[in-house]
Amino acid sequence: MKRKFIILCTVALLVIIKVNAQSGLQLRAGINLANVSVTDNGRVNKANTLTSFQVGVISDVHLASILYWQPGIVFTGKGSKTESGSESSATFTKATTNPYYIEVPATFVLKLPVATGSKFFIGVGPYAAIGVGGKNKVEGKIASVDYNSEKSIQFSNDNPTTLNTEEGAGFGIMKRFDYGLNGTAGLEAKSIVLGVNYGLGLAKLQSGTNNSAGENNKHRVFSITVGFKL
Repeated sequence: MKRKFIILCTVALLVIIKVNAQSGLQLRAGINLANVSVTDNGRVNKANTLTSFQVGVISDVHLASILYWQPGIVFTGKGSKTESGSESSATFTKATTNPYYIEVPATFVLKLPVATGSKFFIGVGPYAAIGVGGKNKVEGKIASVDYNSEKSIQFSNDNPTTLNTEEGAGFGIMKRFDYGLNGTAGLEAKSIVLGVNYGLGLAKLQSGTNNSAGENNKHRVFSITVGFKL
């Protein structure tokens, strides 16, 4: 399933490049401030934001008047940091989870002229993503004895078309597929685009969990990006 999704992303990239013959194309990079929700109303622990990055290619298809469609392919980092206890106590744990995804956004954008050659834009749209790597890091101490570990993130081999079954589920395994909504806004000049983005994940992260706490854990990513028009 991972291979099929990557092939699909490659095909999508070729389509984007083809579409660019009649539209715009930009290379985009940015800083991600990622976290994971902990309640059913989407609250996150702001003190534990994880800094990551994103890089990708975005097409800019003019649909009508001020309306544009921006499909793309982005390699992006998500995740969070967690802490339990105090560093001064005998028992303390600090964990960092930093998964990487290939994400396919499809954002609909309104562009409003604000000056000669410049536009303000705002938009929203869905995204789908597949986990392709990342690390789990844990450090701390138990009874004043230090420990640390680092290992690659394990993803399930879930088939998203089987809605009532999760293949490859298990304790400590993340769900392979993520999906949600992106909201974006910013300023576009002749050759550069400055923007902010918020990714609202709708898929739970933990593989095979059915408890209420597990259902609440979903990606939340605030990004600051720079795009260069081609």
